[in-house]
Amino acid sequence: MTKINDVATLEKDGEVAVLTLNSPPVNALSAPVREGITNGIKQAIDDADVKAIVLICDGRTFIAGADITEFGKAPKGPSLFDAQAMIENAPKPVIAAIHGTALGGGLEVALTCHYRVAVPSAKCGLPEVNLGLLPGAGGTQRLPRIVGAEKALEMVTSGQHVGARKCLEMGLVDELAEEGKLREGAVAFANKIVAEKRPLKKVRDLNDKVEAARGKPEIFADFRKANARKFRGFLAPEYNIQCIEAAVNLPFDEGIKVEQKLFRELVTGTQSAAQRHVFFAERQVWKLPDVPADTPTIPVEKVGIIGAGTMGGGIAMNFLNVGLPVTIVETKQEALDRGVATIRKNYENSAKKGRFPMEEVEKRMGLLKGSLDMKDLADSDLVIEAVFENMDIKKQVFGKLDEIVKPGAILATNTSALNIDEIATAVKRPEAVIGLHFFSPANVMRLLEVVRADKTSKPVIATSMQIAKKIGKIAALVGVCPGFVGNRILAQRQREAQKLILEGAMPWDVDRVLYDFGLPMGPFAMSDLAGLDIGWSKEKSKGETIRDVLCEMDRRGQKTGAGFYDYDENRNAKPSPVVEKIILDFAQKKGINRRKISDEEILERCIYPMINEGAKILEEGKAIRSSDIDIVWINGYGFPVYRGGPMFYGDTVGADKVLAKMKEFQAQMGDDFKPAALLEKIVAEGKKFSDF
Repeated sequence: MTKINDVATLEKDGEVAVLTLNSPPVNALSAPVREGITNGIKQAIDDADVKAIVLICDGRTFIAGADITEFGKAPKGPSLFDAQAMIENAPKPVIAAIHGTALGGGLEVALTCHYRVAVPSAKCGLPEVNLGLLPGAGGTQRLPRIVGAEKALEMVTSGQHVGARKCLEMGLVDELAEEGKLREGAVAFANKIVAEKRPLKKVRDLNDKVEAARGKPEIFADFRKANARKFRGFLAPEYNIQCIEAAVNLPFDEGIKVEQKLFRELVTGTQSAAQRHVFFAERQVWKLPDVPADTPTIPVEKVGIIGAGTMGGGIAMNFLNVGLPVTIVETKQEALDRGVATIRKNYENSAKKGRFPMEEVEKRMGLLKGSLDMKDLADSDLVIEAVFENMDIKKQVFGKLDEIVKPGAILATNTSALNIDEIATAVKRPEAVIGLHFFSPANVMRLLEVVRADKTSKPVIATSMQIAKKIGKIAALVGVCPGFVGNRILAQRQREAQKLILEGAMPWDVDRVLYDFGLPMGPFAMSDLAGLDIGWSKEKSKGETIRDVLCEMDRRGQKTGAGFYDYDENRNAKPSPVVEKIILDFAQKKGINRRKISDEEILERCIYPMINEGAKILEEGKAIRSSDIDIVWINGYGFPVYRGGPMFYGDTVGADKVLAKMKEFQAQMGDDFKPAALLEKIVAEGKKFSDF
């Protein structure tokens, strides 16, 4: 065995040289790995006794992609292109032996090998699109030459990982080796190649599959059309499509030039910076500075939920999905039956869509127990309250739980805004109380705000984060304040949206600007979807707001066919002349002189106060990091990933510009726009939100 460098060794197995890379944790394409490939292949070429070369990796995976910690830094050692050229131009067959994953740059390396062998559990993919990028080392030019334009389009725009058997079907892999015997299988395949005198198959020279798509622009037009909604606002999917078009219509070297040009545009642009920020933020959010990784956790084997409504039922499904038994408690049989029936219906719909077999429905429902007696929660390890948003009711529930539930159990509330410190006063064990704020629909939305109260113990926090991960959520640890992080920031946007429609804009103007910014829908369309009558009472209504008037007219949103918008039978929205008149009358009554409001003002007034509120949250220590706020807003409210979240967007715009605009608005419209002390500090010290 010859040591090439710290991460690469070369060993002969008969006439086959085996070049092994070992750079934990995922054999990313760092400078030492690129050097190991380049020098190792060269050494094997120079050895007259070697007839073929196998490239394999130790550890849990083949090369899992580029080393993104090197992005933006001066290049060191051989480039990836140098390593690829050494493989592709080798006068001896080079076989990639793939286990784990061959992703991004890893697959691009494998595509320069003459052949590829994989174990059945391996997966291949080009996930760069998820970082706002495209494969920049020939992936967009080589892949369609092996799998054809249609499959290549799917792979590069979805970033999906494709299993080895499917890779074999599409020609991406030449042979499957027995699981656990990759090296033996790859060496045997290499010997077979040599014995049969098979040619050195350069992927770049394969043209039949790209020629089959040439002169068929409809392939690309249809693909764009089918995915228009999914790709809205993102640059990377469109650039990936353009690269596959280039592979079909241009010679290989010309196609590479297109790939390089578009890659450079993306890697230096704000979208990719935002998406890379989110990538790291999603990993960072789990790190809790004052809760050590070795904090003991509480075993959670039984879960209790109080309330079988929309939230309670959705929350229950998260636990049933991972095999945890759930007891759900209601006050009336009718409400309980309705809640259980909804859970069953949701599961049956998923099974019909092929997400899991029908027998899985019964398996999950078998873990669910309905009850009208809170005493049935006595042996639960975790109880989540999902009752009406009323402090007195919640304290009453927690007082009863305190008497019933065993010592050591976690007592959680799903409140979206109420003071958890106050809820905790209802029990003799405030250290056991925590907020688990699920977002609706709770079985779909990824975000979970884990809200620590003043007395919440560290084991309870650590367990809550662990449970969140188990049920597939992304959890952000936040502190107690009105609305916590997400809804507190939302309140800023909602206030300005309401003011804007009185001052001169219309609901559809505000919605259009925020939709074009990248949000899934604007605030008024959102209100119509949720129902304008949430929290509204006919008895107490005095027609003091536009919402009151709309509800009094029975315009309660989509469900009644009218709200801020008019809806047709398919729930398609169109601007409402009725609402326009209501707004104009309201403005007149309040003595507001309406004016023309620009799209720019709408955007700045809706978004900048959100950024400012985020700064106040950081100031008060209610979020650990600015990136945690971004995670909350991306996963809970659909803030566009390609803008990185409100705080990252603040950095993109520039904190100085945000501050100047807030001061300008404050002078014009009052202290709703008063800049946060932290915003002032960031500008004064020339820092960014991401520094906090």
